Amino acid sequence: MRTIQFREALREAMSEEMRRDPSVFLMGEEVAEYNGAYKVSQGMLDEFGPERVIDTPIAELGFAGIGVGAAANGLKPIIEFMTFNFSLVAIDQVINSAAKLYSMSGGQYSCPIVFRGPTGNAGMLSSQHSQNFENWYANCPGLKVVVPSNPYDAKGLMKAAIRDPDPVIFMESELMYGDKGEVPEEEYILEIGKANIVREGTDVTLVSFGKMMKLLYTAADELAKDGISAEVIDLRSVRPIDYDTLINSVKKTNRLVVIEEAWPLASISGELAYMVQRRAFDYLDAPVVRITCADVPLPYAPTLIEASLPNVARILKAVKEVTYAKA
Repeated sequence: MRTIQFREALREAMSEEMRRDPSVFLMGEEVAEYNGAYKVSQGMLDEFGPERVIDTPIAELGFAGIGVGAAANGLKPIIEFMTFNFSLVAIDQVINSAAKLYSMSGGQYSCPIVFRGPTGNAGMLSSQHSQNFENWYANCPGLKVVVPSNPYDAKGLMKAAIRDPDPVIFMESELMYGDKGEVPEEEYILEIGKANIVREGTDVTLVSFGKMMKLLYTAADELAKDGISAEVIDLRSVRPIDYDTLINSVKKTNRLVVIEEAWPLASISGELAYMVQRRAFDYLDAPVVRITCADVPLPYAPTLIEASLPNVARILKAVKEVTYAKA
């Protein structure tokens, strides 16, 4: 099987869907002439032309609104935010228009639109360009929120997102665009809302999504050296959440550590901890532990970034706390 970059997997997914369906188009800042701020859309202008790969002004509210209107009228827009930090300028269109259109029209109008772009820390970008909004958007009924962690998932989930009749928030990472992974040449689509058990284990469940998964793989390898068998779960999407896969894992391992890049209050990790105690309390041999970003605006200095974000050392410490004698 061939190996390609995360950005190439996204580009393949969008291009294949645009070839398959003429109603699909891409719009955003620098997506056309500049080939994308992170080169995700490289070459797409040459293939599809300026009517389907559309450069916009720096006006997120405006082009997000155009996308919602286009979706309501039968097209399938892919709206790229250069970063989801900038999506706050357009959040009224995302939340009050796209997410609610189907419900408020009594099912008469759907809104098949994908809002995509990078989320979270990318190193020394400071507070206004390093935020995570997965939990913000996951809070809103009417949206699906997808956070892939590798090229294979990125392609399969992006194709699913484009074909979905509802609005999808598709969150990536600047630090992952160059990541390489195996991706089949033949077409495949992954189900949104189905988690992936990427490593089976018996002593503790580790769960996360997006680029935090890299930490889990490293931590699981380190734990194995100490005789601790970690089951590693990639949620893939945070709305909908595959609770069943998580609950079944906790019933087997009896311990759970949740890792999330976002702030702790009203977080995805808090939701997972609640659901596990609600549905699997009698199976827990230790309290659920979650590891999140520090409850502060993310600093600029690399040392402070390291101190604020989840890391492997914090995961190892948490696992050894919940495994007691196995520590």
